[in-house]
Amino acid sequence: MENKVKLGRSTGFFESFDRRPSNKTNMHYCPGCGHGILHKLIAEAMVDLDMQTKMVFIAPVGCAVFGYYYFDCNSISVAHGRAPAVGTGIVRTNPDNFVISYQGDGDLGAIGFNNFLQAANRGENMVVCFVNNAIYGMTSGQMAPTTLIDQKTVTSPYGRSADNEGFPLKVSEMVAALTSPIYVERVALTSPKNIRQARKALRKGMQNMKDKKGFSLIEFLSGCPVNFKMTTDETDNFIEKEMIPYFPLKCFKDIADERSPIVRPKPITAKEKVKEILFENITPLAKEPVTLTRDYKLKCAGFGGQGVLSLGLMIATMGKMRGINVSWLPAYGPEMRGGTANCSVVLSSGFIGAPLVEKPNILVVLNQASMDRFHNDVALFGVVVYDSTHIELPKDPRKDIKYLSIEATKIAKDAGSAKCANAAMLGAFATILSGFGKTEFEDVFEEAIRKTFELKPEVIDMNIKVFKLAKQQTIKTSER
Repeated sequence: MENKVKLGRSTGFFESFDRRPSNKTNMHYCPGCGHGILHKLIAEAMVDLDMQTKMVFIAPVGCAVFGYYYFDCNSISVAHGRAPAVGTGIVRTNPDNFVISYQGDGDLGAIGFNNFLQAANRGENMVVCFVNNAIYGMTSGQMAPTTLIDQKTVTSPYGRSADNEGFPLKVSEMVAALTSPIYVERVALTSPKNIRQARKALRKGMQNMKDKKGFSLIEFLSGCPVNFKMTTDETDNFIEKEMIPYFPLKCFKDIADERSPIVRPKPITAKEKVKEILFENITPLAKEPVTLTRDYKLKCAGFGGQGVLSLGLMIATMGKMRGINVSWLPAYGPEMRGGTANCSVVLSSGFIGAPLVEKPNILVVLNQASMDRFHNDVALFGVVVYDSTHIELPKDPRKDIKYLSIEATKIAKDAGSAKCANAAMLGAFATILSGFGKTEFEDVFEEAIRKTFELKPEVIDMNIKVFKLAKQQTIKTSER
């Protein structure tokens, strides 16, 4: 007997969810959650409207953070609330891109509300899918900006109070009052009738985007049975009986037919002038770029206050002065001084695809915690440079990388300032580069120090002194 599939999974989805670590066939959403329904509507629409190859799905922080597991299109995950800002960059750099900014009520209505509102006010050519379930779904069910009056949550156990927390945000009504948005509608993912209307609204917004008409917002009332502590039927009933009376289902604005397609002013660029500005007051060596035979991917790590970020910035500045492509990406704990800090630095003669370094081929560490945390991330045959004044080799040192030590803190302290240990590590890095045959960098390290600390001239001389002393020291290969 021959089997025929009349209606299967949309080709807007991957055939197999291989990006998902565990289950490759099902989505990770809870039973009764509206995300799966909305995902299906999006996948079908982008295929039917022939938008798949140019679609960029922006996944939020929240339950749908792993949306890129499922959609067979371009996708990107962004920081909490920043989807419209990233979407703006995507459509401004290439107006032929299509962007779906997919956001929950906490992501859009709280931390990201200004990003969202400004994108709407600018009339960016995108569709925002706003999933409103009146609760923070991913983080155990706290009160959200759209939580209803008297609705009980983890953080409003006695129910939301208008006197204490204010009234729930009516996002669609607020956005419809702006001049730029062309289409605003609120729908619900409950009954088949409501889902059909949601499908229609979504496709209208996506067609508007395809026609380059501007900003469309579709708000989807959706259930969260787990945090509502309800069955799926009870959840749908809650939406119908409690949410819809406060958040009425209706089209608040539809003026797409009145708008002409968006044509943004083309930016005026003068490549030679930009180059002149970039290289102004910088060594002439930058105009004769070094050609690297490999990319140098560094991670510098230590305590906040040790100058870890400045160390990375000095290395990046040195590369820039030598006319190569560089990136510098800082990361630090909320404690700042005394907390952990690290930065990623990439030096390349080609394009730098991403500034984040996860597998460094050179790791520079100034404290024991960073050694223990990052040494296993070093790429095969990479190098770890560490301050042996107060750092010991790991208990299980690797055999496939090289550990090089220098008494950076001692050198800096003996010179007059232990705070300049990062300059000593820079001296060690300069020596390593020379060992790699990169002597053409020797002329710019001191200038990079001056450039990095140009707003703190009182520390320049000491840093240069420590840098020179460290270069004169023998870097030891640690025995394992």
